[in-house]
Amino acid sequence: MPTDNAAAWDRHSAAYQEGARLPTDVAHYGPDIGSEADLRLLGDLKGKRVLELGCGGAQCSIAFSKQGATAIGVDFSAEQLSFARRLCDREGAKVELHHSDLADLAFLRADCIDLAFSAYAFGYVEDLNRVFRQVHRVLKVGAPLVFSLPHPAYDLIDDDSEQPLLVRRSYFDRSPIDYEHNGIAFTDYHHTIGDLYTSLVRASYRVDTILEPEPVHGGPRSQHWRDAFRMIPRTLIVRARKEGN
Repeated sequence: MPTDNAAAWDRHSAAYQEGARLPTDVAHYGPDIGSEADLRLLGDLKGKRVLELGCGGAQCSIAFSKQGATAIGVDFSAEQLSFARRLCDREGAKVELHHSDLADLAFLRADCIDLAFSAYAFGYVEDLNRVFRQVHRVLKVGAPLVFSLPHPAYDLIDDDSEQPLLVRRSYFDRSPIDYEHNGIAFTDYHHTIGDLYTSLVRASYRVDTILEPEPVHGGPRSQHWRDAFRMIPRTLIVRARKEGN
């Protein structure tokens, strides 16, 4: 049976936040790649309503708030949101936080969001079609959904193995990926690039950007660094815009 990822993140939150130490002045997209300061996918956020899906400790939402946005964060982990509330207080940032499934956006009216953003949360979601439909409902026409998730090509290898890297899994195998981190079980869901593109188009988005960032040259490296990042893209970033109701 797939793991309860929300419960897993409740157990993992404290150790993750202690190790990650994510910035609160700029949005991040994933380990060891450029931030929004480098990629510039979001535009000017002053006066915008920004929804972050899978906000975790709310570091990105805090950055959005500091840039003049009305920031709204959603996460399925109560412990992550508890950390987020403490961090918001410490940073003096106003972020509206909600504990819910990433597709449960009933608290938002239609066509009220200027930007939806997610960093590395969609890999924990089995049914992204439902998420895309619900986000489409709340976005204004022409507004972007910008998200990153583990690159599906990276799922093919075992990055803890010695060189040479070997293909351990088919790219077309869409079965859940179970793994453990610090003794805590998680489940990832493999979404091919074709699956993501098709789901977005069917939900009435227009995809305008797909990025596979190389690691930032030099260092320092994150706690997630593997030498395999140099050879296989670790992160996939997509920007898609709502095309109508």
